[in-house]
Amino acid sequence: MEMHEGIANHFSLRIKGDGNSFLMNQNKQHFSRIRASDLLLLDTNVSPKMNLSDSPDPTAWSLHGAVHRHCPHAICIMHVHPIYSTVLATLADSRLPPIDQRSVMFYKRYVIDEEYGGLAFKNEGERCASQLSDQKFNVMIMGNHGLLVIGEDVADTFNRLYYFELAAETYIKALWTGKPLRVMPDRIAEKAVSYALTKTSGVAAISDESNQIECIDFEKIKGGKPFDYKQQWFNDMLIKIGQKR
Repeated sequence: MEMHEGIANHFSLRIKGDGNSFLMNQNKQHFSRIRASDLLLLDTNVSPKMNLSDSPDPTAWSLHGAVHRHCPHAICIMHVHPIYSTVLATLADSRLPPIDQRSVMFYKRYVIDEEYGGLAFKNEGERCASQLSDQKFNVMIMGNHGLLVIGEDVADTFNRLYYFELAAETYIKALWTGKPLRVMPDRIAEKAVSYALTKTSGVAAISDESNQIECIDFEKIKGGKPFDYKQQWFNDMLIKIGQKR
């Protein structure tokens, strides 16, 4: 997926208990070699020793420790430097406009850190945490740096990370054309993202009844014979790709 950087990225996961404990990869260990037993158990309120062979990356501790400490909704945190998201972070205007179905999912759901100050030590960690305190924001575009994504579990966070990078890729490549962008109006973007957040089964489309953007149930989609997703061949395909209904 081209998001690996050897030992440069860092992930963390809050564990059940007092709410202060979380797991994180240790410093200078290649991701292909990390085992579950290698993960560090850290406490948001206790600074770890940084001179041990299995110490965390100091910048990772400062960033993840601060976000876990101040943002209890951030169960999982992933910090990476994927190419297109990082290109976006290098632009003077790092906003991601809603130009397609991927980018619209992040409409008004991200923050941009404009105060990059070098390596992410204490001050940067606290600053980033303060910008993610509102639960509406789950992606941080770190200016001149990369991307930080939070979520309710590992799957939720990785899914968000994966699709944000795809959305950034589409946007950056659209800019390459030098042609005007087809940016969605605010009302369309708001509707689309609100229905996506409800996780309703269907698609965002114009309703025949109200002539408004609504989430239309799969069985009510018009334009020919409705697709019967209950067919056995379709269910077999879902099982093969690990997506059984």
